[in-house]
Amino acid sequence: MMDPANYDFPIITETAEGAWADSVIRGDPALEPACIAAAKRLVERGAIAIGADCGFFIRHQAAVAAAMNVPVALSSLLLVPTLLRELPRAAKLAVITADSTNCGKDLLGVDDPADRARVVIGGIEGGKLLRNELVRPPIPTDVADIEEEVGACIARLRAAHPEIAAILFECTVFPLVAPQIRRSTGLPIYDITDLCRLTLASVS
Repeated sequence: MMDPANYDFPIITETAEGAWADSVIRGDPALEPACIAAAKRLVERGAIAIGADCGFFIRHQAAVAAAMNVPVALSSLLLVPTLLRELPRAAKLAVITADSTNCGKDLLGVDDPADRARVVIGGIEGGKLLRNELVRPPIPTDVADIEEEVGACIARLRAAHPEIAAILFECTVFPLVAPQIRRSTGLPIYDITDLCRLTLASVS
């Protein structure tokens, strides 16, 4: 997500105080004021749009958006309702997350039970990437290891749900392996960089 080559704009960053991976993933409500404060600092520095470097910041999307006067897109999960409508009614959308034990369907922004049933969630919890991300400070993970873990998760989901017709990555590390996963699965893959490019295009 943080690769400047993904965008036609420079990237500036701020850190939300206390926003370690474990706190963000499990959904610590005490982080919300820190998220708003960090977003305000970005706008003061000239930011024209706000993103976040973990899909689990979706829990703070409404509060941060309400406090800003620029577009806010904190998580690729914002794309779920749109992607469901791009697919045939019989098709399913796979959401691949760093930790499926903390990624409930309440985070998807989908109220209709029939649409919720079309979303299948799989995670790589227990793997090397999540273990490394939970260290303070995080430890980098080899791209080959990320690809192996994500690919295995997708294979399990597709075996159980052959109706899967598209994949959405929640984790902001997963874009590193999106091209490889597109080639290996032949499916459309969406991630946070797609949402950020869309958002930036709207204000350019």
